[in-house]
Amino acid sequence: PTLTPPRPLGETRTWPRSFTDRLTAPLPGVGMFARMAREGTLRAPAAATKEIPQLPFEPGSLPDVDAGTVAVTWAGHASWVVRIGGLSVLTDPVWSRKILGTPARMTPVGVRWEDLPKIDAVVISHNHYDHLDAPTLKRLPRETPVFVPAGLARWFRRRGFTLVTELDWWEAAELPAGPGGGGRVRFDFVPSHHWSKRTLIDTCCSLWGGWVLTDPVGQRVYFAGDTGYGHWFEQIGARYPGIDLALLPIGAYEPRWMLRPVHTDPEEAVKAVRDLGARNMAPMHWGTFMLSAEFPMEPLHRVRAAWAAAGRAREELWDLPIGGSRVLPGLGLGD
Repeated sequence: PTLTPPRPLGETRTWPRSFTDRLTAPLPGVGMFARMAREGTLRAPAAATKEIPQLPFEPGSLPDVDAGTVAVTWAGHASWVVRIGGLSVLTDPVWSRKILGTPARMTPVGVRWEDLPKIDAVVISHNHYDHLDAPTLKRLPRETPVFVPAGLARWFRRRGFTLVTELDWWEAAELPAGPGGGGRVRFDFVPSHHWSKRTLIDTCCSLWGGWVLTDPVGQRVYFAGDTGYGHWFEQIGARYPGIDLALLPIGAYEPRWMLRPVHTDPEEAVKAVRDLGARNMAPMHWGTFMLSAEFPMEPLHRVRAAWAAAGRAREELWDLPIGGSRVLPGLGLGD
């Protein structure tokens, strides 16, 4: 499919009151919450906390990059520092120790805020509290370019952000590449199997999705945000061929009867890599907050087993520790 022309940065747009027509599964209802309370399956048992010291946490220096190099650093959960096209981009930045409705972080943030490079852009997948964190965003200069789902710009503008671009699925906007590079970096907003809600009265009033970042020479990083498994992965892969790296969620999946529509498990994430046609996968959305009933280390063990069972090369699974970094080989300006 032909990609859409980029939208103007910061434009003011009008959206429908609700995006419930975009849902691919029913929203959680009273019956679901009653069953959850009855079975006590929302959180892992107390014994699961014994695995917390095993969670991989290895903070290090961010890699040196040029405008032709793609590198990622995992800060934890769905928060990444993506270096692409000479830009430093934050995904769903959550630097807070605790978020509403969950226990405190199991692991510290992998990158100290003061060690971050100048942030050239932020992308937000949706408005759930573990992906849209107001205390973290308050730390950013208000002129930082922010790319958000349709219906979410008002939230940022009320907090003083001056360059907020909200997009519908399959729409894009661009920023100039960083120093030493030519051309522009493209930010495409793509669908996901999820939903949105931040208060009692705003269910699905803003959209949800992932982002495809493409540099001037065609290197691509796909950030899935939060998503269940489904048909969107094949469509994203068809529209954006040659994805070099897919940042995919592998945690917060138990109990499956409740979370299957909105959170991929490790095996489904590996299937998604196939559907996307991506070269490499970096797991995320695990090891940071205890959001569901699986044991903390289980997602890592299962994704490694599923990767091997799929016959994928071990070096193409970027199972980074929190704080870890990796550089995409091959297209740096010095090569």
